[in-house]
Amino acid sequence: MAETTTTEPSAARAELPPDRFLNRELSWLDFNARVLELAEDDTQPLLERMKFLAIFASNLDEFYMVRIAGLKRRQSTGLTVRSPDGLTVREQLARVTTRTQQLVHRHADCFAGDVRPLLEEAGIRIVHWDALSDADALRLREYFRDQIFPVLTPLAVDPAHPFPYISGLSLNLAVSVRDPDTGAPRFARLKVPNNVPRFVQVSLAESLATFLPLEDLIAAHLPALFPGLDVLDHHLFRVTRNADLEVEEDRDEDLLQALERELARRRFGPAVRLEVHETMDPRILDVLVSELEVSRTDVVTVPGLLDLAALMALYELDRPELKDEPFVPATHPRLSEGETPKSVFATLREGDVLVHHPYHSFATSVQRFIEQAAADPDVLAIKQTLYRTSGDSPIVNALIDAAEAGKQVVVLVEIKARFDEEANISWARELERAGCHVVYGLVGLKTHCKTALVVRREGGVIRRYCHIGTGNYNPKTARLYEDLGILTADPRVGADLTDLFNTLTGYSRQTAYRQLMVAPHGVRTGLVEKIRREARLATEGRPAGIRFKVNSLVDEKVIDALYDASCAGVPVELFIRGICTLRPGVPGLSENVRVRSIVGRFLEHSRVFSFGNAGEGDWWIGSADLMHRNLDRRVEVLLRVSDEGAQRQLQAMFDSAMAPDVRCWELGPDAQWTRREGRDHQAELVASVAEQVG
Repeated sequence: MAETTTTEPSAARAELPPDRFLNRELSWLDFNARVLELAEDDTQPLLERMKFLAIFASNLDEFYMVRIAGLKRRQSTGLTVRSPDGLTVREQLARVTTRTQQLVHRHADCFAGDVRPLLEEAGIRIVHWDALSDADALRLREYFRDQIFPVLTPLAVDPAHPFPYISGLSLNLAVSVRDPDTGAPRFARLKVPNNVPRFVQVSLAESLATFLPLEDLIAAHLPALFPGLDVLDHHLFRVTRNADLEVEEDRDEDLLQALERELARRRFGPAVRLEVHETMDPRILDVLVSELEVSRTDVVTVPGLLDLAALMALYELDRPELKDEPFVPATHPRLSEGETPKSVFATLREGDVLVHHPYHSFATSVQRFIEQAAADPDVLAIKQTLYRTSGDSPIVNALIDAAEAGKQVVVLVEIKARFDEEANISWARELERAGCHVVYGLVGLKTHCKTALVVRREGGVIRRYCHIGTGNYNPKTARLYEDLGILTADPRVGADLTDLFNTLTGYSRQTAYRQLMVAPHGVRTGLVEKIRREARLATEGRPAGIRFKVNSLVDEKVIDALYDASCAGVPVELFIRGICTLRPGVPGLSENVRVRSIVGRFLEHSRVFSFGNAGEGDWWIGSADLMHRNLDRRVEVLLRVSDEGAQRQLQAMFDSAMAPDVRCWELGPDAQWTRREGRDHQAELVASVAEQVG
């Protein structure tokens, strides 16, 4: 099913240098380093800095669970496959290990040497057991006895007790004890429970928030867990396991059952990282390395607290003066009259609406569109894709209401959405119980597109209303992720979505659409052809230009086409949040290419593709990043933006993001990202939308 580019490559293609691609994994680590830079930035509010420390740690966990796990799986095959930048798997792992260890130490130093002391000055303390007052220690002993001790299970390791299974991302204590009668040493493992708060509140004073790490509380009470033995030492460690599912899809097997089987296996994936404190006893480390079957290169030493992702819990403290100014998304001005909501259907009959989240409210636009459709007696059918949604999802609730009201409701639930598999299986079953038609997409492909189609009878005429977006139907992440969506009654888009849903739910093999590009057959081919059109226009001396906004740019065919366009004189501006394996600014190759990244309060997540097209403008938005998985192994949708007002909005967004005086990071030909200070692009968008609706 993989897409291939049918257009013949240009003559310049054969002359492109072999070192033109950067390493994908190192580029991702560069992105996480940009997140860390925000934690190190003393102009950020203090709790925002702490939040970025937590995000960095959480990001790194997933990187190991998926990307490093994938490299190790390839290494185990014994094949000497090289990445596009020419590195073997062994060389990639070596470079990633070195870079990761550097970042982990920077991360720990930022917390211990900078953020933690400032938190203490602000009245937020994280202390150790020996710093507690007698009264606090007494109260926490009671808390330990009543709340923690009953759920702890010390596991001995000896000939009669094999080394226990260590679950992924759990905190554990390796405890050394000794029999006082025989002097024989013993080793035990104690899991720090993950169903109680990691940071135990110590102080009851309103002006002072003091917390004790749970592992410190447990360590202070180890004698109670090993009565009659001498506790010699204890060391904290944490294991990361391969969590990348490989579901063997068979047309004759129920995909739901196959996925549930693989989810059960995920818990027991091989270890890919062992985190230990830098003071870990070498003998204990030897035991862990041997029993977990990891190599020394898989060991990451941490000079401070392990698992700083847990700091996100402290971000919830009620300290508004230590956070960004509160932000309330605005209702798009065309979707309300003053404080009164308008009918989404009536609005769309007047023209398209481009919503820009989180600046425009998801609840009063996309969510309201689905809710009004569910409640409208003239709506006959709702068809929607769901990739990720929130725990208590108003979208799912509206779809259930629509089905119970007798409407035809078709929902494609992507149950293979990584780390949301169990939640999506639960949603699928709940939707089925309500009478929705639930399907799981196409064999061998993930359905990643964000699409909704509403069919409505209006005076004897059937009209179709559509939403196509760049982000998930998730009200919670819509307040944190920057995304775009088009709400439209354009009959061409309605016809396209009808055809697409017939492909997703039935046996249609349609690959050509009117206003859409659809992967895995049309996105790469369509974008490459448009890139080459710009190159031809530039060669002819006509206006040409390319602007892309994506999360990741990895696909070699797209990158080579961009290099060709640059050589033809096309100005190429790339706004990329995360991975970029294109090397910009190289004379004779990419001197006309500029790459910029913005990492800030909101996660830049939208995908936009703009082509100059001899002054006519050709704009597309959608769900696809420029990666192999998106272009070859997913159903992705890009929508042509036809509405001139929406095009102007996108133009203004790009102009702001690419302006020379905006705060950003820029990628150089040496693969180094350089930070530029300046105006806050996201803050200006907040102010701009507020002014529009004010």
